Amino acid sequence: MKATGIVRRIDELGRIVVPKEIRRVLHIKEGDPLEIYTDKEGEIILKKYSPLGELSEFAQQYVDSASQILGCAVCISDRDQIIAVSGMPKKELLGKSIHKELEEAINEREAIVAKKGEKKFIKIIGHDDNEYTGQVVQTIICEGDAIGAVILLSREGDRILGQEELKAAVIAANFLGKQMEA
Repeated sequence: MKATGIVRRIDELGRIVVPKEIRRVLHIKEGDPLEIYTDKEGEIILKKYSPLGELSEFAQQYVDSASQILGCAVCISDRDQIIAVSGMPKKELLGKSIHKELEEAINEREAIVAKKGEKKFIKIIGHDDNEYTGQVVQTIICEGDAIGAVILLSREGDRILGQEELKAAVIAANFLGKQMEA
């Protein structure tokens, strides 16, 4: 655990303010859910809660199957990071923070089918991920909230992504959203 040197007092209602600098670094926004853990030594640990994180093993099984059938890379993200990857080296995307453009697409519940160079084409993660030539992005909705996305990616020489792949992404997003509601 890393010490920050910041000390806060608990107020009369039992609240504590998480400093703005920490919220900014950890991408915690107003209204974000935090999970609370304790340990035997009396430590309290706050962790960003990801409802899709609970399904990460299931999501990995899904992307493995979908990638094999569709012949392209398939990823699932929550609102912060990529939680499952198949059809490409996992180290390229797994656990990486999503780009602001993907976050905005999730917030706007936008379905995207685009080729590199088109206006709709968005960045998926924070660093240079422009080696992809095509993408399909479909938002996962659970109980009315946008909680993540199903992402299909193609590279030069891979099959062209189109309406069939969008339908597959819509099916996956709807299924994962229903699983979260159950």
